Amino acid sequence: MKLLVTGGAGFIGSAVVRLAVARGHQAVNLDALTYAACLDNVASVADSPNYTFENADIRDRAALDRVFADHKPDAVMHLAAESHVDRSIDGPGDFIETNITGTFNMLEAARKYWSDAGKPAGFRFHHISTDEVFGSLGADGQFTETTPYDPRSPYSASKAASDHLVRAWAETYGLPVVLTNCSNNYGPYHFPEKLVPVVILRALSGEPIPVYGAGENVRDWLYVEDHADALLLVLEKGQVGRSYNIGGENEARNIDIVRTICAILDAKRPKNHAYADQISFVTDRPGHDMRYAIDPSRIAGELGWHPSVTLEEGLEKTVQWYLDNEDWWRALQARDGVGERLGKTA
Repeated sequence: MKLLVTGGAGFIGSAVVRLAVARGHQAVNLDALTYAACLDNVASVADSPNYTFENADIRDRAALDRVFADHKPDAVMHLAAESHVDRSIDGPGDFIETNITGTFNMLEAARKYWSDAGKPAGFRFHHISTDEVFGSLGADGQFTETTPYDPRSPYSASKAASDHLVRAWAETYGLPVVLTNCSNNYGPYHFPEKLVPVVILRALSGEPIPVYGAGENVRDWLYVEDHADALLLVLEKGQVGRSYNIGGENEARNIDIVRTICAILDAKRPKNHAYADQISFVTDRPGHDMRYAIDPSRIAGELGWHPSVTLEEGLEKTVQWYLDNEDWWRALQARDGVGERLGKTA
């Protein structure tokens, strides 16, 4: 297949691009190269004849029409999004423009292209979203594909809106769509403002390792390369009009993630003190959801997909990747907001 991947220079998008090319697909990487994007993420496939890069913004409808016309993709994998909750608290406007208006532009450009091509039966528009649209769980229960939406941050609200747009374009115009909602991703090439890379890099630098609140917030952790595998499977075999929740089956409290990373670093790069001594509890994020958990029964039952990487394996692989790729993350340290505490303005 020829895939148009939006946000293909980002964390999850680049994992999709790398895996798609490795499997013999053609990948057109459309990315605006905003602060969290990095073309080094796809350097391993940059010279492949199956890879093409388009520097374009999903907020620019004319650019999208040109890309569709030039490349004639068989499918779209729409990952481009503003995704950092703390940034959405400080600057929600960017999230509205990119996640909502940008998705609208993608849907309209895809609909025009699909319609002009005679509505080919094999075309797919795969919209990639998050479990955060479902809100916050208590101590029990899991999100299913029928869980009511209850977003609680500007980020999750903007992603919820984009999900609704995709479903509306399927119902109103017949656009062949599939949707996925994933749990917390982690792994190589993770931009250094999210929890796992923050812990690794703060630990290595000898700085305090910030933990919001008491660190009791629970997430389901999904290794990014497992996620990319699931996304390609849903694109190829998922039922049109259906949504699939993708989880890692690895629930853990934030504080446990932090301590596990510290223990891995103690073994791999020991200092004269335990890395956990650097943990510092800080004021919690406004509206911080307490727990997310994914019920993966649908993707397991219908498509036979299960995560292959345990949380212990994935964290060790991730820590080792950051230790081995210092040039990659050092080059990102000067980017806007990296290393700063964001999301306190509320």
